[in-house]
Amino acid sequence: MEMRAKIAIEDVSHEYFNRSTWQRVRALDGVSFDVAEGEFVCLLGPSGCGKSTLLYLVAGLARSTGGRIAVDGREVKGPGRDRGMVFQDFAILPWRTVEGNIGHGLEIQKVPRRAREDVVRRYVALTGLAGFERKYPHELSGGMRQRVAVARTLAADPEVVLMDEPFASLDAQTRTTMQEELVRITMHEHKTILFVTHSVDEAIILGDRVVVLTAHPGRVKASLPIEIPREGRRWDLLTADTRFHEYQQRILRLLKAEASVDAPEAAPADART
Repeated sequence: MEMRAKIAIEDVSHEYFNRSTWQRVRALDGVSFDVAEGEFVCLLGPSGCGKSTLLYLVAGLARSTGGRIAVDGREVKGPGRDRGMVFQDFAILPWRTVEGNIGHGLEIQKVPRRAREDVVRRYVALTGLAGFERKYPHELSGGMRQRVAVARTLAADPEVVLMDEPFASLDAQTRTTMQEELVRITMHEHKTILFVTHSVDEAIILGDRVVVLTAHPGRVKASLPIEIPREGRRWDLLTADTRFHEYQQRILRLLKAEASVDAPEAAPADART
């Protein structure tokens, strides 16, 4: 049975004005693909291909200059509660505790206190933050702060979760731990997720499908389903899995063909110009 499209990206193009060169730059050109309900799609491509720009367009934080983006059949015209975003720089409130940060979106939604506390407790447990509820961000490691950011986004119960290289600033060991944790969390949550990454290995361990973009301007080069059961998405298992290495080589070949072009990715401010 064909799965319903949760996110529909139809012939999307985007241009922005580069203030350094005083020229208009085409970041995305005719990008089209769907994300099914409950699917985890990783967006991969060379620097400057418009991955993050596309994520901002889906979030409604920028407007495309061509094409259409819809969530549940409704055209995206701005930010909405149906979409939650996890940023690379943690973006949690330094004056709030772990539980205060996780419950922040629920407070904005005016969820009653007792119900809010129940939700916060659930996501504290789910993200491995038990015992740190009363800690402030400055008392946490980078990995723990990113757990808080993920928990806060999930606790608000968006239809779609958008993640912009959320583990890029973490050290290698913490990053692999967070990848495995996210696999575990998504097995419980079944959220629709669009995840931007520069890492081939990260895309394979996390994604139900990997969408590869061409070099600047970004176009869809390939869409590859990752047919490894989520129960087997652990690094100690994947390193011995021939399928993992086959996906690695296939994606690397696709990216190598685009490696000759290296343009800077559009910043969000430029994307809104």
